[in-house]
Amino acid sequence: MEPTTAHKEHAELAESFNKDEARVDWHDETLWWVRQKRDKMAWSLPEWEDLRETASRIKFNVLGNLHDYLVEFEKNAQLNGATVHWAADAKEHNEIVLKLLKEQGVQRMVKSKSMLTEECHLNPFLAEHGIEVIDTDLGERIVQLAKEPPSHIVLPCIHKKKEEIGDLFHIHLGTPAGNADPKFLTAAARLHLRKEFILSRAVITGVNFAVAETGEMVVCTNEGNADMGAHLADVHIACMGIEKIIPQRKHLGVFLRLLARSATGQPITTYSSHFRKPGAGQKLHIVLVDNGRSRQLGREEFRNSLKCIRCGACMNTCPVYRRSGGHSYHNAVAGPIGAILAPNLDMKENADLPFASTLCGSCSNVCPVKINIHEQLYKWRQVIVQEGYATTSKKASMQMMNMVLSRPTVFKTAGGVGRWVMRHFPGVVNNGLNPWYKQRDMPEAPKQSFADWYKKNKTL
Repeated sequence: MEPTTAHKEHAELAESFNKDEARVDWHDETLWWVRQKRDKMAWSLPEWEDLRETASRIKFNVLGNLHDYLVEFEKNAQLNGATVHWAADAKEHNEIVLKLLKEQGVQRMVKSKSMLTEECHLNPFLAEHGIEVIDTDLGERIVQLAKEPPSHIVLPCIHKKKEEIGDLFHIHLGTPAGNADPKFLTAAARLHLRKEFILSRAVITGVNFAVAETGEMVVCTNEGNADMGAHLADVHIACMGIEKIIPQRKHLGVFLRLLARSATGQPITTYSSHFRKPGAGQKLHIVLVDNGRSRQLGREEFRNSLKCIRCGACMNTCPVYRRSGGHSYHNAVAGPIGAILAPNLDMKENADLPFASTLCGSCSNVCPVKINIHEQLYKWRQVIVQEGYATTSKKASMQMMNMVLSRPTVFKTAGGVGRWVMRHFPGVVNNGLNPWYKQRDMPEAPKQSFADWYKKNKTL
């Protein structure tokens, strides 16, 4: 489902999400619980930091030699019997997939989770051409029934409560009204999707890792939906960004140990499935997609973002994402990593996203491949201002802050005036016109500045 909120900025969408305070608190607490599970798993491995460093270096090597690894992967995949396609952008990717489906006469098909196809808005494109896509990942199917995009790359319907899912299933799957038992709803979804698997002649899957050495792909799921689709369908179309390459099969051991622990706090995903050769009577197509990745690769300050293995750990820890919701980022990939990737696709349309961060650095601390996320967010802010995409109000406020912070006398005077106003006329700052006051209480004004306290209390 294509997002319909791209014309609104993060702050406006976050404000809308925050109107339901109970949901915000629940969303925040749930994602922090996932973050805590990640921490427990990380601390259980003495070699955790060595794994992160190793993964980061492997990806660094890949990015420095991406052309060679892609050519090697293509050669080996073709030797395995797969057909490899190259797509420069989302439009070309969608047209390739459509052509393959039309050749098979497919009008209804299944798809496992694929953030790349979300990025390319494949589902609505195929719908326009008379092909219905059934998402088979449970979370993806839930948001598809709700006619919404996923709000999280690992937990697509994390923004929905079980009661809402029960209502959706009652309307679309015919389950009893008011039944919100997760086990019952999961069983109902299983029955519903099994028919789709059996009848579908084609399947689209994403790709977590593609091994240059062997030409194989690895897809990680907890539900086995990618396996079911790929084994039952006549045609398997695997769609992947060109950055998903790793050099050798032995490197999988590093990434598989990091991925699930970082994503959901599991030791490993339930299914880590290898697809190398098409089965008897089947066809295997692999679509390699650039869609701005080469441009990002050429930006030295931002190229490390292509190391991302889509674990979602940065989202689970980010205080802004947890309390603003994934849909406020108006892109397929939300959260801190999405705020780095999106401006590369369209800097003007996504100029707001790098500012949706406290720059606290928690995202960088949990990233399994050690992407310097908060530093890249800060750098994007500079680039966006330099390119003229910052809003007039933001530019004016930054110029005002620059004037105050660069002049010690003005800074000291402004601080004193501010403290006096907050003590004697709190309504000046404690009102709805102050963005900070909308979601938090303003602190009590200190009696003196730190500079005055230090001058009085310093010792020689």
